[in-house]
Amino acid sequence: MTQGETRGMARSLARSRRPGASPVCAMCVHKSAIGACRMCDAHRVTSEPAGTSHAGTAPDMAALAKVVARQRAEMDRLRDQAATSAVLERAKGALMALTGCGPDAAGEDLLQRAKAGHRTLLEECWITLGALVPPLPGATPGLHTAAPLSAVPGPAGPTSQRPHTGAPAGRSPTEADDGFTALGRLGKALVHVATPHDLARCLLDELAADVEADALMLFRSLPAGGLELIGHAGIDDTLAAQWAQVPPLSGITALAALRAREARWLEDFAADHEEYLLIGEPPQRWLSRAWLPVPTGDGADVCIGVLRARSGPFAPAHRQLLRAVARLCAGWLRSFGTRPEQHAGAAAAATQPVFDSLPGSAILLAPLRGASGEVEDYRIDAATAGAVDVVGRTGRQLLGRRILECFPSMAEEAVWHGCLRALTTGEPYEGEPFAYQEVVDGTAELSLYAVHAARLGGALVVTWVRHDSSDRQEQRLAEVQRLGNLGWMNWNLATDEASWSSQAFVVLGRDPALGPVRLAALPGLAQPEDAPVLGLAVRELVRAGRQFDVPFRVRAGGEVRHLRMVAEVVADTEGRPVEAHGFVQDLTAQRSAELALVESEQAILTQHGVLRAERTLAARLQHALLPLPTRPVRLAGLRVEVAYLPAQSGIHVGGDWFSAIELPDGEALFVVGDVAGHGIDAVATMAQLRFTAKGMVITGQSLTGALARLNTLLLHSRDSHGTATMVLARYEPGEHCLVWAQAGHPPPLLVRGGEVRYLTRPGGMLLGACTDPDFEEARCVLEPGDRLLLYTDGLVERPSEGIDQGLERFAEAVAAHHGDEPGSLVPLLTSVLESERRDDVCVVDIRVPTGPE
Repeated sequence: MTQGETRGMARSLARSRRPGASPVCAMCVHKSAIGACRMCDAHRVTSEPAGTSHAGTAPDMAALAKVVARQRAEMDRLRDQAATSAVLERAKGALMALTGCGPDAAGEDLLQRAKAGHRTLLEECWITLGALVPPLPGATPGLHTAAPLSAVPGPAGPTSQRPHTGAPAGRSPTEADDGFTALGRLGKALVHVATPHDLARCLLDELAADVEADALMLFRSLPAGGLELIGHAGIDDTLAAQWAQVPPLSGITALAALRAREARWLEDFAADHEEYLLIGEPPQRWLSRAWLPVPTGDGADVCIGVLRARSGPFAPAHRQLLRAVARLCAGWLRSFGTRPEQHAGAAAAATQPVFDSLPGSAILLAPLRGASGEVEDYRIDAATAGAVDVVGRTGRQLLGRRILECFPSMAEEAVWHGCLRALTTGEPYEGEPFAYQEVVDGTAELSLYAVHAARLGGALVVTWVRHDSSDRQEQRLAEVQRLGNLGWMNWNLATDEASWSSQAFVVLGRDPALGPVRLAALPGLAQPEDAPVLGLAVRELVRAGRQFDVPFRVRAGGEVRHLRMVAEVVADTEGRPVEAHGFVQDLTAQRSAELALVESEQAILTQHGVLRAERTLAARLQHALLPLPTRPVRLAGLRVEVAYLPAQSGIHVGGDWFSAIELPDGEALFVVGDVAGHGIDAVATMAQLRFTAKGMVITGQSLTGALARLNTLLLHSRDSHGTATMVLARYEPGEHCLVWAQAGHPPPLLVRGGEVRYLTRPGGMLLGACTDPDFEEARCVLEPGDRLLLYTDGLVERPSEGIDQGLERFAEAVAAHHGDEPGSLVPLLTSVLESERRDDVCVVDIRVPTGPE
């Protein structure tokens, strides 16, 4: 502070101590008892004399303790005064730059504004630093470029007055506190804040009791539109790391508050959880939240998040207090919380000329750390002209960009951790060669590089060393041999020298210490059965220069390997072979797969033959047991036509069957059934049920009784645990009545007068399902012209739909089909069925003549 400012404050303090006047603190501008002033304790100089001890006596320990306590208090006061003076000087400087006034006038202006707004001088300084904006180009000196600061409201509104209370500032929820006490504490605490993390902890400490805050987060907007977490308190490092970088997504409350430049109050957890992406693991940890943008000039790029465990709305006083807190924080963020990136330009400007003169590819990287302190990326602060990124940017075009944006290959685990280790320990890092796609003359070219990294202060210097073409070719050849599981060989026929690649020794299973073998001794490595063929090929190669491609086997490591040898010779000017070279390749995996495939094909063919033989046998047995009439037959005055369509997919014969016979008493018996399963077992069960059912009905057994005995037969048959469905129908021509029963079978379809409907099924469970089923009978009187269709489920069932859809499709097809001539049943069934039938289909078509035929 200048001498003029000191004298002005002294005069104010002297005036406040006149007789009859209330004491006034120059720093607080608040009329109250000095002992109760929030700020005066830091500004009051204690001058109480220390007690003296009598000569020759022991020192008074209590007096010494008081002296030490006063000295400590004086040191704390001096530190507070220094920090407070820094804030005051910054506020005065900002006001002088905008208005053109002198330091004394700026200090007096701040005092008057604090008095008019009923604020402390420190509060007014913070608000001034946050509310003033830089002057526009061409602005007239001496004019404000922001709204008058006196118009900035306090916690209780523009016209609020501070209530006087003699009680000291406290934090008890029961104490009457309009928010000025908290603002005073916060304004004093802000002078000791050094980082955004300190700011978050300070805010949580000061607001925990006033607004019941449990956690606090500070987000700053990024140029790309997202958010970065710059400070937090009350949350763990894991959650902070998860929210360290927030992309510009919808449903982020902090982004919404910054875009709208108004606070967001999340007080209904259920509704807010539907609208926003809430922070927390789980989100129910904080049931109410407030997000307040911090105003800085014409915009806001920092948002304060207050998280509370309790539910319910924020009280009006709490809302006013939080808005005032955001205004106070604007001053600190504007003066002390600027982005680190804003100062990176100066360092880059000093370093870049050095890099401009360096050859090769090199960059200077500044580490970018997340909320957890770990390095998440690097910023390029300097780059040589030879440094080229994936899109062709070079040199100065890379400055300020992220390393993972320009060089994605740096994210490879070994390179990333190597650079991080060099940054942490200072030990240089030399990476393994890696392939990198670069742009050369406008075209992409794959090159081989090695990364070197070394620490320089708090930054990292990274260089790329490009391998020459011979190194790259050798590396590519080694990769090809490894991927193709092959190795090259070379023999000098004049000197009888040989050289093999390392992969050739691996393929042959030979110890490299033994060295390569001569060309003439190569067949000795093969199995005895294959050695003659390989030896002949080698001799023809040397004698006539005939290239060969020969498979052979070797034993290596306790296993037999299937190899392939390809070789050719190089002749001199007179046509004599002087060199032989070639490669050997391991085809064991391929050969094993081929042998397994051949064995599998043979097994499939064998099984296929067995199944075809079984199908042929079952089909012959089925035709012998189930003769199919070639034309309609007459039974008890009815015309009956039968159709049987075997399945088109699979090679098994199904168990569908029918019976249509005239009984000795002149009545007719109609049966349609379906045995579960396929093959010979199903045909055998079908024959057993077919003949047993006819025999029992012919001998006078009722339909339900016959079904009950057939169920018992299935349950006690040899090695049979199958099931079957069936419809039994008996026609009495005298009464034109059809009596029928069923066991888990689809109902018959009746066509009468152009309308179709399914008969109502009587009770009955499929055969073989339980020991004591109940079966019922139903009666249906047939009229002249009626048509009744009995069928198996293969006609109406499809894998992709329910049976109700199949029944409806069948009924619609019958209603649309008007053919009455013999042989019209098969075309009807063809129109109903899919192109490929998956199951056998059996249909009995019963027609009642309209008159004598």
